[in-house]
Amino acid sequence: MKKIEPKDWIPLIKPYAKPNTLRSLRQVADTLLPLLLLFYLAHKALSVSLALTLLLDFAAALFLVRLFILQHDAGHGSFFPRKWANDLLGFFTGVLTLVPYHHWQLSHARHHATSGNLDKRGVGDIYTMTLEEYLKASPWDRLKYRLYRNPWIMFFLGPIYVFMLSYRLPLGYGSDKPSVRNSVALTNLFLALLLAGIVVFFGVKTLLFVYLPIQYLAGMIGIFLFYVQHQFEDVYWEHNPRWEHLKAAMEGSTYLKLPRVLQWLTGNIGFHHIHHLAPKIPNYLLPKVQEEVDLVKVAPTVTLKDAFKIAFADMHLYDEESRKLVGFKEAHQRLREAQGKKAY
Repeated sequence: MKKIEPKDWIPLIKPYAKPNTLRSLRQVADTLLPLLLLFYLAHKALSVSLALTLLLDFAAALFLVRLFILQHDAGHGSFFPRKWANDLLGFFTGVLTLVPYHHWQLSHARHHATSGNLDKRGVGDIYTMTLEEYLKASPWDRLKYRLYRNPWIMFFLGPIYVFMLSYRLPLGYGSDKPSVRNSVALTNLFLALLLAGIVVFFGVKTLLFVYLPIQYLAGMIGIFLFYVQHQFEDVYWEHNPRWEHLKAAMEGSTYLKLPRVLQWLTGNIGFHHIHHLAPKIPNYLLPKVQEEVDLVKVAPTVTLKDAFKIAFADMHLYDEESRKLVGFKEAHQRLREAQGKKAY
C-alpha cells in the first residue's frame, strides 16, 4: 500500500464520525432487552432441561458481546455526541460485561495508538514476540510464551483470567491512576450488588448455570474476535519511525466478513480495519464506510471459516525478514540448526 498523507484520507472518513443519538438508543434497546429476556428464559429453562438452558446461555452470550461493542463505542466517544452520556453508558454496561470502563478505556486507547508498532507492544493487545526475540529468549521464557499463545489456553482459560479475575484488580497500564483504581472499585461494588441480586431473586443455581456460562461464553467469543483480527500471516508490524497509522489499520487489521446475523450480533466489529483507521465512527456506520470509501477496500478479507483456521494456526512469531507471522515449529527448527552448528 503506497503512502497516503493524513490530509488526503481524513476528509474521506470524517463525515461518518457523527453519532446519531436516536439510532444509538435504539441499539441499546435492541441489545439490552433481548439479553435480559434470554437471561430470564434460561433461568426458567433450568426446571425443564440443562441443555436448553445452555443453548439459551449461548444466545444471551452473543447479545452480551453486542453490549460490549456498545461499551466499546462509548469508550471511543463515538456512541453519543456528549461525553457524559458515553461515560454513563460505558460504566453501567461495564458492570454487565465485567469490564471496568475507565480502566479498559485507557489501555484500549493505547492499543489503538500503538497497534502494529514493534517498539510499543504489550498494552491492550495480544502480545506477539518477534522470531529473533524468541530465539534469544531463555527456555523458561519460551515455555511461558508458548503457553500464553496456546489456543486452548487462550480461548478456554483466557475468559476466566481476563474478565473474571484480572479486571477485578487495577493491574497493568494506568494502574497508578486514581481514575483507573476508582473505576475498578466502583465496578466491583456494583457487580457485587448484581450478583447478590441474582442469588436473592433467582437463586444460586441460576448464578452457576446461567450467569457464569453467559459471561464465560461471551468472553471466549470476544477473545476469539480480537485475536483473529490482528493475528493473520501477513499482518503489519513496523518499527518507529517507519510505522504508519493508515498501514497499521489497513494491513494490520482484517475485514472479518461474517454472515449478516453474526455481523449484527457482533456490532459490526468485523469492519475492524475501518474502526482502527477512525475509531470515532459509530459501529452502525462502519458498513456504510466499507461500501462507499474505496480507500478501506484494500484490507485483507477473512471469512468465519478463515477465522477458525487463524485461531488454531501455528502463527505466533513475527519474522522481520519475511515480514510474516511464523510458527513455533519453524522457530524450533532454527534452534536445532543453531545448536548443531555449535556442536561443530
